[in-house]
Amino acid sequence: MSHTIVTNICEGVADCVDACPVACIHEGPGKNTKGTDWYWIDFTTCIDCGICLQVCPVEGAILPEERPDLQSTPQ
Repeated sequence: MSHTIVTNICEGVADCVDACPVACIHEGPGKNTKGTDWYWIDFTTCIDCGICLQVCPVEGAILPEERPDLQSTPQ
């Protein structure tokens, strides 16, 4: 199971992007409802290592479970 970046909590800090060993975190298009940049996790590539959780400074922005209802995943 992969992790989830909650689109409307993410603040676009992007510490997770450089930390991810499989490059499964990508920038989302536009801004979220908070007006900040946001990122999303490719569920098919994520290896569930949890590094993103460890480096993200925004509380609640990343969940240790797959929740497609909370993450806006571009098509």
